[in-house]
Amino acid sequence: MLSLKVVNMEGQEVGSIEVNPADFGGEVNRQLLHDVVLMQLANRRAGTHSTLRRGEVAGSTKKIFRQKGTGRARAGSKRTNKRVGGGTAKGPKPRDYEYHMPKKAVRAATRMAVLSKLADNEAIIVDSISIPDAKTKSFRKLLANLKLRGTKTQVGERQYDRRIDGLTCLVGLPQADDNTWRSARNIPGVAVLPVNEFNALTIMRQKRLVLTREALEALRSTKAMA
Repeated sequence: MLSLKVVNMEGQEVGSIEVNPADFGGEVNRQLLHDVVLMQLANRRAGTHSTLRRGEVAGSTKKIFRQKGTGRARAGSKRTNKRVGGGTAKGPKPRDYEYHMPKKAVRAATRMAVLSKLADNEAIIVDSISIPDAKTKSFRKLLANLKLRGTKTQVGERQYDRRIDGLTCLVGLPQADDNTWRSARNIPGVAVLPVNEFNALTIMRQKRLVLTREALEALRSTKAMA
């Protein structure tokens, strides 16, 4: 069993919660997790890359000069990839990179991603998160209370929040909350999502995972693992 402490929005410990690793697959299959993340990255690719081949570039197909008698190396069309302005040899063309793995494997990888964050002490459980004023300043204060942000750095006349070793975090909520999302959307490295939109990629690409108590309970259910 994993014992996780629960804190409030001020960063003060208010209790603890027990998590059974069996609720999230029991163990982390690193190969499966890697394969699913790779699939989700591939499915995000636009695949719009395109190059012109020798049959598509402008220019005559006439032989540049006769084959023999000039003392130079033989040459054909100026469209060849050997010449400046010629076509590209075997260059990329638009294609679809999308492919899919079994749904059960994808759901299992999502559970394993959550388990890896819990087991590696990279998850923070918050009793509840509420930002009624939808202000970025309020969310920055929450991150500071959870020790997810560094001190402010003075640059000229402005102050900037300094990240801790490039720290990024994913905040998981039991359901979509527009105020919380709006308060965090302008902060670099911070993402806010309801748990029913979690997948292996969204979890693993962020260094830290912040969950409310209700969100953690929702993740125990397989229905929340899309």
